Amino acid sequence: MSEVTDARLYQRYRSEAAPVLMREFGYRNAMEVPRLEKIVLNVGLGAASENIKVLDRAVEEIAAITGQRPVVTRAKKAISNFKIREGMPVGCSVTLRGGRMYEFLDRLLNFALPRVRDFRGVPDRAFDGRGNYSLGIREHTIFSEIDLDKVEKIIGLTVCIVTTADTDAEGKALLRELGMPFRS
Repeated sequence: MSEVTDARLYQRYRSEAAPVLMREFGYRNAMEVPRLEKIVLNVGLGAASENIKVLDRAVEEIAAITGQRPVVTRAKKAISNFKIREGMPVGCSVTLRGGRMYEFLDRLLNFALPRVRDFRGVPDRAFDGRGNYSLGIREHTIFSEIDLDKVEKIIGLTVCIVTTADTDAEGKALLRELGMPFRS
């Protein structure tokens, strides 16, 4: 496992982003500067209720993307219209922290997002009011770790970037300094 100090994006945060944020928001202490706390990837698979192999394949592919094995999420309630019973597997989720978090975000910003067709930037409206950002990805095939010949089903995933920022403006400034390509 890579250490946090080895991550290229963490070095950029320490040397470039943190001083800019301190000047921009007038922080007096370096501990006040917002930082990344964790990144959560979530995949919902409704087809897993009929075919469990779809879920197994998704777990393998998300593990290849993140470098960490995801946990299978199960239905909390039975929903008869969707033929789902309580306890059935419906997706998978993985929480990244430390070095893996910075490595994943670096690959997402520099390699995966530019591979999206007709990419013009990510929307800046996806903040939750507390400085955290959610990004939906329609095709997991934008990640270079996925072998396109072996993909059986294209899956979408949600990437939630949790920060220590108190406001959306601070969170947006942090992500902008880390290289998030927001639409102008």
